[in-house]
Amino acid sequence: MDSSFEGGFADPVLDAQTAFRAIMDALANPGTPRTLGENALSQAPLQAELVSTLLTLSDADTTIWLSASLRSAPVEAFIAFHTGAPLTRDPAKATFALVADVTELPALATFNLGTQEYPDRSTTIVLAVPALSGGDDLVLRGPGVKDHLHCSPKGLPEDFTAQWSDNREVFPRGIDLLLVAHGQVLGLPRSTRIGEGH
Repeated sequence: MDSSFEGGFADPVLDAQTAFRAIMDALANPGTPRTLGENALSQAPLQAELVSTLLTLSDADTTIWLSASLRSAPVEAFIAFHTGAPLTRDPAKATFALVADVTELPALATFNLGTQEYPDRSTTIVLAVPALSGGDDLVLRGPGVKDHLHCSPKGLPEDFTAQWSDNREVFPRGIDLLLVAHGQVLGLPRSTRIGEGH
């Protein structure tokens, strides 16, 4: 059987609904991990969490940008078969960006930041990280956060807080970020202010 047909959700409707709720809840409650539910099978080198997010959010109208290690014929065939989503090599044209490793993540500002008229057309980046805790302490403030919240995802760029500050400056434009690891998703919407903890 062609490997591009393998993977996907065991129960496409139920699993996609569960993952969708988790992603929306993660964005509504920044910095708080949510469980994606029964993960889709990984489609190497696409991690299972990237597969779940891809199958939940993308369709023929969402343009996908893949990080370098994900650009392979099997992955592209998998995406075409399961979602019909077009692919782009230009991050500024992406609706969603799937990033397998932080070393493959371009500067956030190179993605589509949306326009003042259509800020919702910006890129949502889905970044696979080693873990959603155990990294440098970040302090989150803004909508969905009561007073402030600490989180410590591993594997973010060294200059992440500076890049995020620049992203926050262009609000309501700007990218949204989903971090995924170990069957969970953590949301960092563009409205969130992020500082380094002490």
